[in-house]
Amino acid sequence: MPVRAAYASQFYSGDCARSIGKFIAGFSVPSEPATPVAGVVPHAGWMYSGAVAAKVFESIRRRKNPETFVIFGAVHRWAGINGIYARGGWQTPLGVMEVDEDLAARILDAAHEWIDDDPKVHQGEHSIEVELPFLKHLFPKAKFVPVAVNPDSRALEVGRRVGEILKEYERTAVVIGSTDLTHYGDAYSFTPAGYGSGAHRWMQQNDARILQLAEEMRAPEILEEARSHRNACGAGALAATVEAARALGAQRGHLVEYTTSYDVVPEGSFRMAVGYGGLLF
Repeated sequence: MPVRAAYASQFYSGDCARSIGKFIAGFSVPSEPATPVAGVVPHAGWMYSGAVAAKVFESIRRRKNPETFVIFGAVHRWAGINGIYARGGWQTPLGVMEVDEDLAARILDAAHEWIDDDPKVHQGEHSIEVELPFLKHLFPKAKFVPVAVNPDSRALEVGRRVGEILKEYERTAVVIGSTDLTHYGDAYSFTPAGYGSGAHRWMQQNDARILQLAEEMRAPEILEEARSHRNACGAGALAATVEAARALGAQRGHLVEYTTSYDVVPEGSFRMAVGYGGLLF
């Protein structure tokens, strides 16, 4: 079985199982949705965004026992195509996470106009890999299908087709979208509101708009919002997740938690941060 070697282990170094336990200690699962069909998680270093992601995954675990996950990943390096990794597995610190090859084949067959079978798209990309130790720990028998989704209109059809396939799939499945939100600061060449507390509030409001679009399941507007306001690095993954959730019967999204890297590690007056939101559908 071909196994993709870990690329971004610096994002989740250390004892993953112990870290996850700390992230979810004392966490109360939200009442809605009663049976989640999809979620959205951030993909930064675990010290910053791991608690948000862990709470989304733990909410799913307490409500459902998925046998497989479809993970829509952000594309940080323009690939030109939406790429699926259709065979084999991915290495994690907790063991190999196996690809659901049957589901991957069905997705390729039903959505071949918008997705290619191209493992190379996943080289040098961390947005899906960072989520896998959570899955391997909380859902040790589950498989997954990784799909890199570009931030354009193709994302909508990809999500819709995947949702339709999962409605008829024999295994219990959940869709996950991987995206961070606003990247603010000189390091990202994005300081429209300057610095200080006012800029921090501006960033939070910038994130709130795209989170509201996701909660209201306005997928086409997510793509334009991210293009105009730079508030999601994985806008394609987010939009695809919303469309898949709609196809699976969800009527709205629910915010589990929102924070920024500055809130987690405040260092002096605000000058830079990345936003992180966790959602359930």
